[in-house]
Amino acid sequence: MSIQAIKAIDGIRFSVWSPTEVRKYSVAEITAPETYDEDGMPVQGGLMDGRLGTLEPGQKCLTCGNTAARCPGHFGHLELAEPILHIAFIDNIYKLLQSTCRSCARLKVPQEDLQAFKNIKDKKAAYTTISQKRIPEQIIEKAKKAKECPHCGKTQYELIFTKPTIFVEKTEIGEHRLLPITIRERFSQILDEDLELLSYDPITARPEWFILQAFPVPPVTVRPSIILETGIRSEDDLTHKMVDIIRVNQRLKESKDAGTPPLIVQDLVDLLQYHTTTYFDNEVSGIPQAHHRSGRPLKTLTQRLKGKEGRFRGSLSGKRVDFSSRTVISPDPNLDLSEVGVPETVAMKLTIPEIVTEWNIERMRKLVINGPEKFPGVNYIVRPDGVKIRLDFVEDRSTIAETLEIGYLVERHLADGDIVMFNRQPSLHQMSIMAHYVRVLPGKTFRLHPSVCPPYNADFDGDEMNLHVPQSEEARAEAILLMRVQDQLISPRYGGPIIGALRDFVTGAYLLTKDDTILTIQEFSNLAMLGGYTDTLPKPGTKTKDGKPAYTGKQLFSLFLPKDFSYVLTSKWSKGTGGKDKDVVIKNGELISGVIDKTSIGAEEPESVLHRIAKDYGNEIGKNFLNSILIMVKQFITHYGFSYGYGDLEVPEKNVQQILDDIQDTYDVVADLTDQYEKGTLKLTRGMRAEEALEAYIVNELGKARDKAGSTANNSLDDSNAGKIMATTGARGSSLNVGQMAGALGQQSRRGNRMNDGYNNRALTHYKENDSNPDAHGFVKSNYRTGLSALEFFFHAMGGREGLVDTAVRTQQSGYMQRRLINALEHIRLEYDGTVRDPHGHIVQFLYGEDGIDVQKSDHGEAFNVVRLTESQSITDSGKKAAKEDIETLVKKYTKTFNPRLTKNVSDTLLKSGLSKDGVESVCKKGLSLYNKAQVEPGAAVGIVTAQSIGEPGTQMTLRTFHFAGIKERNVTLGLPRLIELVDARKKPVTPTMDIYLDKDSKTSREKAIEVARNVLQTKVSALIADTETDYSTNIKLILSENRLRERGCTISEVEAALSSNKKFKMEVTDKLITLNLVEESDTATAIAIRNKVLNTTVKGVPDIERVTLVQKDDEWVIQTTGSNVAKLLEVKGIDKRNVRTNNVFEIAGTLGIEAARNALIDELNHTLGDQGLEVDNRYIMLVSDLMCSRGYMQQIGRHGIAGTKDSVLARAAFEITVPTIAHAALGGEVEQLKGITENVIVGSNIPIGSGTVDLYMQVSKKKKE
Repeated sequence: MSIQAIKAIDGIRFSVWSPTEVRKYSVAEITAPETYDEDGMPVQGGLMDGRLGTLEPGQKCLTCGNTAARCPGHFGHLELAEPILHIAFIDNIYKLLQSTCRSCARLKVPQEDLQAFKNIKDKKAAYTTISQKRIPEQIIEKAKKAKECPHCGKTQYELIFTKPTIFVEKTEIGEHRLLPITIRERFSQILDEDLELLSYDPITARPEWFILQAFPVPPVTVRPSIILETGIRSEDDLTHKMVDIIRVNQRLKESKDAGTPPLIVQDLVDLLQYHTTTYFDNEVSGIPQAHHRSGRPLKTLTQRLKGKEGRFRGSLSGKRVDFSSRTVISPDPNLDLSEVGVPETVAMKLTIPEIVTEWNIERMRKLVINGPEKFPGVNYIVRPDGVKIRLDFVEDRSTIAETLEIGYLVERHLADGDIVMFNRQPSLHQMSIMAHYVRVLPGKTFRLHPSVCPPYNADFDGDEMNLHVPQSEEARAEAILLMRVQDQLISPRYGGPIIGALRDFVTGAYLLTKDDTILTIQEFSNLAMLGGYTDTLPKPGTKTKDGKPAYTGKQLFSLFLPKDFSYVLTSKWSKGTGGKDKDVVIKNGELISGVIDKTSIGAEEPESVLHRIAKDYGNEIGKNFLNSILIMVKQFITHYGFSYGYGDLEVPEKNVQQILDDIQDTYDVVADLTDQYEKGTLKLTRGMRAEEALEAYIVNELGKARDKAGSTANNSLDDSNAGKIMATTGARGSSLNVGQMAGALGQQSRRGNRMNDGYNNRALTHYKENDSNPDAHGFVKSNYRTGLSALEFFFHAMGGREGLVDTAVRTQQSGYMQRRLINALEHIRLEYDGTVRDPHGHIVQFLYGEDGIDVQKSDHGEAFNVVRLTESQSITDSGKKAAKEDIETLVKKYTKTFNPRLTKNVSDTLLKSGLSKDGVESVCKKGLSLYNKAQVEPGAAVGIVTAQSIGEPGTQMTLRTFHFAGIKERNVTLGLPRLIELVDARKKPVTPTMDIYLDKDSKTSREKAIEVARNVLQTKVSALIADTETDYSTNIKLILSENRLRERGCTISEVEAALSSNKKFKMEVTDKLITLNLVEESDTATAIAIRNKVLNTTVKGVPDIERVTLVQKDDEWVIQTTGSNVAKLLEVKGIDKRNVRTNNVFEIAGTLGIEAARNALIDELNHTLGDQGLEVDNRYIMLVSDLMCSRGYMQQIGRHGIAGTKDSVLARAAFEITVPTIAHAALGGEVEQLKGITENVIVGSNIPIGSGTVDLYMQVSKKKKE
C-alpha cells in the first residue's frame, strides 16, 4: 500500500460568496433554459452542461476528466440582468437600511458612541456593561431613531418594508421604491469599521454581496436527473426552478435591450425576484409557493436542508447502514441471556469479513465449497489485489476453494458465537442497543430471552427489532468490551438491576421455593443439570410421603448461590400476605427460609439478591446466576402446570352479596350527602364551594366503595389461587386487577373528574336530568367476570379512550423533550482532572455529582453499601469490640477522599456495629477499594447518560395527573408537563404556588396567621364591591359590600388610597358608594377601559397571589398560595423570610440569585420524578440544573437556551432553525472548530468522547518509528 498523508479537517469557515468568487469558481456560464436536445444529449451552456459534472456511468466529466464515481461536480453561473435580493439575508438588509445614512452610508449613531462601543469590543473598557452579542442590537436601536445623520447632517426618510422583498422610502414627494441596484450602491459605501461593530466580518461578508448579480448554478450531482421505468427523463426540483430563473432572466435582458416601458421591465424584475426567492426557500410567507406540474410544492434549497428528512438530520447526522436486518421478535426462554436467535435466511445474507490465515484455511475452504446457497457458507471472496469474486456466479466452487490462499478475505455467513448489535426503536437509553452473541435458528423471527425485554422496552405483540453486524475487528472488540448484555445488568439511571426475572419466572421461583415443594432425586438432578450445576449434589434435606429421601425446592435454588453469600430481605409474598419482615434468610449460600419472588430476583428491583450478587461478585457471575435460575425455574413451572382462567375468579355467594350490600350502603351515603347539600347543611372544607365539596366527598366515598369491593373479592380467594399468586409475588398484575375482575370496576373518570356532562345536566340520555345516583355519573358496580351492562360499557369506553389519546400525546411530547435534552447535553464530558466541562473547557461542575461516582458502577447510588459490608464482616468477626477512639482514627485514615455525606454514613454505621478493631479496619479497606472502583472514568459521556436518564422515564410518566394537595384547594401541574416546564425554564409556571412559613410569633396562633394571610392575599377593588354602575361617558359608581370588606380586612379609606393615584377621574365618597367623575367626557370604550382598570387595582396584599389557604403542619400554621411573587412577599410582616418556598424557579433566580435557583430546580425535578414513582439518581438532576444555571442566569434546554447558544454552527443547524443559523454564521465569518459531537458525526470524524487512550497510543507509536 502507498503511504498517504492523512488529512484531518481543522475547521470550516462560513462566508457569503461575492460575485467575483461566484464567477471564479464557475466552470461555465449557463445561458440556455433547455436541458437536453432532441438526441437526448446535454445542451452546451444549458443546465445539464457536461462541464458541470456527469451522471451517466462511464461518461467522462468535461472539466476534471473523472467518471461519475470520482467527479464531485462543478459550479456554473448565470449573469443576472438585474440585481436581486437574497432572501436568506433579507432581515439583515432591512436592519442595515434602517441604521445607515442614505447618503453617506455611515451608521446613524454619533462618532463618540461608536468609539465607546468599539472600545468595549476591543476590550479597552475596564468592565463591559453590555455583552458583546448585545452591541449590534443597541446600535441598531439607536440608529433607527435618528431623524438625521450625525455624520453628514442629511435628513433621513422613513422606510417601509413589505414582506418578503419590497422596500419603500417615504420622501417629501411621495413614496419611492428602493430597487436592489440602489440598495447595492448604498451598501458598497458602508465602512468596514461600522460593519465590525455590527459583528459582521467584512472579509467574508460584505453587505453588497447580499444583492445577487452573478447567480451560482449548482453542479448536476446536487440535482440528478432520473430516467423513469417508462423511459421519460424526470428533472429535479432545483433544475425546474433554475429553468424558470433562466427563462425570466432572458426575457428581462431582451426587454431591456429592446427598450421596453419601465413598468413592464419592473414586472419582469419582480418575477425574477419571485423565482430566485422560491429557489432559495419555497416556504416564505407573503408569496405563493411554487408548484410542480403535479401540484405538489417544490422542494427547494431550504427545504432540502431543514427538518427530519433534510440534509443535516436525514443524510449526515444519521444515515442508512449496510449489514443490518430487521424483523419481528419472538420469545425463547431456552436461550442464554446474552444470545439472540437469528433466522437462517438472515444469517445467509449478513456476512462477516474474515481474513484467511494458516489456522482457519481448512474451515474457510469447507465454507467456500458450501457457497452462498448452503448454510454455513460464503458469499464473496476478496483477493489481496482487490478483485471481488461473487460466488453466486461460480460453477465449480471446489476449484476456487483450492486456490484459497493466506491473505484472502472471505465474507462468510453469520455463525453461532459471532457478536452482533441488537436494537429497538425508540432508542431512549444506552440499553436500547446491546451486543448479543448469535445463535442461528430455523424460523423467520429474531428470538430473544424474555428477561432482556425491559432494557429494550420490548414485548412480543408484533414489535420489530434491528440487528447490525460489526464489520471490523476493532468494532467487534469495542462491542464486546462495552455493549454486552451482562455489562448492562445495572441500569445507569438508578444503579440497580434492569434485567431480571419477570412474569412466569417470578411465579415459578415462588412455586419452587415455597415450603411444601418437594423434588425427587431424579427431578432435582435433572433441574440442577439444566441450570449447569457441575459439582457434587448435596444431601437430600427431606423425605417424600412414602419415606424416600427427597430434596426441597430451597435446596435447588441454593445450589446456584455463591457459597459465601449471606443476605436477609423481605419478600413481596410476605408483605402481601401480612407475614413477618425479613423472611428471606440466606446464610453462606443456603436459602434457609422465605420464598424467592420479585424482591429477590425481579427486574428493576434494587437491593435484591440478584443485585447483591452482581455487585459483590461481578457481572459475569451475576449473569450466570440469573441464567441458571431462569432456565431451571422455566422447566420447573412447565412441569408443575400453572394456569389462570375464568374459574379462578369464582367468588363465594356470600361475598358477592356482601360486595353488593357495601355498594348499596355507599349509595345511601351519597344520597344522604346530596340531601345535606340541597338543604345547605353540608360541612364545608376550606377553600371549596359547596358543589366542589359535595363532589369531593362523593368521589371519596365511591373510591372507598371500589377498594372495599376489591378487597372483599381478593380476600375470598385463597393463597393457592393463581391470580393471587401472580399479584402478590409481583409477577404480573395487582390486587386492583383482581378486584376489578371479581369485585367491582368502580368510578370511571374523564380528566380526573366523574362523568358529569355530555347532554343537558346529564351524562347520557338514558338518565333523568340532574340525577344524583352514582350510576348516572359513571360508577360501574359490575365486574369483568359477570360482565358490564351496555351503559356501564359505554362509560368504561369513555374512560378508556382518554387513556389512548393520552398515550399518543405523551410519547410525542416526551420524545421532543428527550431530543432537546440530548442535544443540550451531548457534548458534556468528564475531563482528566475530574471536572465536568463542555468541549471549550467551560466548567459545568468541579466534581461530577459532588462525589465523582459513576452511577452504573455504584451500589444503588452510593459508592458502596456500608451496612452490607459491616453485616457480612460481623458474620465472621471475632475479638473484642473496638473502642470509639480506634474507630474514629481508622475512619479518619481511610475516608480522606470521601465526600462528607459518605464519611458520616461510614462512621455512624461502624460506631453502631460493635465490630472488633480488625473488623473495622477490614470494612474500611474494602470500602476504600470499592470507592476507588466506583469512580467515574475520564472521558465518560456524562452529559448523554444524564439526558437519557431523565428523558427515558418521561415516556412512562402520566400526562395529566389531577392531584390536589390534600383537598382541592390548589391544582398543581404534575407529571410530564411539569418536567417539560422545568427544563424549559419557563418564566411563569402554569400553576404557580407557594408555601409560606411564618415567624415564631405568628406560627402558633391561628388569628395571627389569618392576619398575615390577609396581608398576603391580593385584594383587588373588584373583590370588595357588590356592584358597579356607569353611564359610559361621565361617571362610574362603585357600591362597596360590607361583608366583603370585613372578610378581606379592608377599609374604605384603603380603597380610596389605592384609587387616588389615577388622574383620569375625581373621586367622591359617600358611605358605601364611591363615585368616580371622569375628568373629560369620553366614549364607551374608554369608559369601560377605565372601569376595568379601576376594578383591577390592588387594594392590599401581594400582586399575583390569587388564593390563600391556611394549613396546619406539625403544630404550626403554614400559608399555601395559588400564585407566586417572592420579591413582594418578602416585604410582608410576620413571615419567616428564610423559609418561603415557590415552584417558580425563574422568579427565585431573579430574587434570591442563581445558587438558590439551582437548588430549587434540583428539588422540583426530584419531586416531579419522585411523585411518579420514578427513580433517577440525584447526580443527573444536579448536572442538568448546574448546566442550566452555569452561565449565571437560567437557560432553557432548547433552541433558545443551551442548544441554541452552542459555539458550533453545524450543531445548531442540525438541531433546529437550520438555514438562518448558517446565514448568520456566514455574516460573522464564524469558524466551525469541530469540538463537539454532532459536528464530528456530520463530517465523519471520530467523536471526542472517551479517554482517548487509543489515539494517544497510536500517536506515540508513530513518533517512535520516525
